[in-house]
Amino acid sequence: MTDKLVFVVDDEENVRRLLEHWLKNKWGYRVQLHSSGEECLEALDNDPGLVILDIMLPGISGLDTLKEIKRRKPECPVFMLSAQGRIEVAVEALKLGAMDYFPKSIDFPKFEVAVRNALQMHDLAREVTQLRETVKQTGRLDNIISSDGAMDEVIRLVHKAKDSDISVLVQGESGTGKELIARAIHYNGKRMSGPFVAINCAAIPDDLLESEMFGHEKGSFTGAHQRKIGKFEQANGGTIFLDEIGEMDVNLQAKLLRAIQTRQFERVGGGELITVDVRIISATNKDLIKASQERTFREDLYYRLASFPIMLPPLRQRKSDILLIAEHFLRRFTEREGRPLKGFSRKALKMLFDYPWPGNVRELESAIERAVILCDGDTINENDLPLALQSYAAGDDVSVPVPSVFDGHDMIIPMDILREQALRHALKVTEGNIVEAARKLQISRSTIYELIKKFEIQT
Repeated sequence: MTDKLVFVVDDEENVRRLLEHWLKNKWGYRVQLHSSGEECLEALDNDPGLVILDIMLPGISGLDTLKEIKRRKPECPVFMLSAQGRIEVAVEALKLGAMDYFPKSIDFPKFEVAVRNALQMHDLAREVTQLRETVKQTGRLDNIISSDGAMDEVIRLVHKAKDSDISVLVQGESGTGKELIARAIHYNGKRMSGPFVAINCAAIPDDLLESEMFGHEKGSFTGAHQRKIGKFEQANGGTIFLDEIGEMDVNLQAKLLRAIQTRQFERVGGGELITVDVRIISATNKDLIKASQERTFREDLYYRLASFPIMLPPLRQRKSDILLIAEHFLRRFTEREGRPLKGFSRKALKMLFDYPWPGNVRELESAIERAVILCDGDTINENDLPLALQSYAAGDDVSVPVPSVFDGHDMIIPMDILREQALRHALKVTEGNIVEAARKLQISRSTIYELIKKFEIQT
């Protein structure tokens, strides 16, 4: 017996029993029998992997039941059964979303194959849905971890840009989280249900980048054995993210400019004009104005891309965020590695705070991941951190439990700093919603109110 559940919906008991015999006793599936569309819809929360549905039912018709199933569970496959075998009814059922149509004189060997394939397709559809949800989670606004005022303007601009189609240019040093901002704009805006397609312009050779962006036709160059759909076509209806745009060859920039202006282009080696509906977000760590003055970046392309610029401050200008972000990474890596670490020593915290972080958040993430793996005790100390940080060591070695900044009752510095930062961040991303902030921080609402009063936070 498998865990796959199949609904059989038919008002004739002998049909229900016959199908149950084959599905359950012969093929090993779990089966629920229903004599009407109403019964089927009431039980739909049981999450069937397949519904076998008679067209002629008392009460709600089979076709109306099909419509409701596809509305509530669009990924659920439905087979329609009919004793009449009218072709126009079959066509109507397929138009409404039925996966297949069978006469009641069922050929069970063929039917078994169809059932198995439908259940496999249902599993794949659910995996794709879960994967999409996981990808969307990476674009949530509360992934932008900050309590520093330097990031307030960035978050404000993200809110302003998310529901517009204006071209956005995210600027900042390497490791500041430019793609995180691009994903936040996409997954919180009107195009969130469309694809988010990223392309790193610095990682692809110049002679291949045009094909990567716009695609190519079979035989258009050596090695082009078949047609390739480019990133712009893949992003149709959604967003294309052009990372490291400042590294693009100046000759290709002209073709990109035309594609942005017209939303049209031709594949390499092709003559067909392709039209797409895409939102453009680009990112760079270069000064593109200076590059345009030096003739390495087209000035007209810059102004097309930078209609809505967002500048990300480096981590060294967001000092109050360092410990908050370090705590976030410590939570993530201790959970991944199964290491029940208490937190950082005071000296390690001071090293983290004092270090200038030339690699920004990416370097901080790497440092914490390394420290979690190297740590032999229950507290990360200065010797677990990279050598570059150890030159900044200072202070005494008092353990501070970072992973849960709200645990305990003795509020000591820097615990107060961490608590206040975490609370301000939670209130910012939940737009002042006390219930949501309490859920995010896993503390009670009464504790939230006490801390708001203690830290004199305006809500």
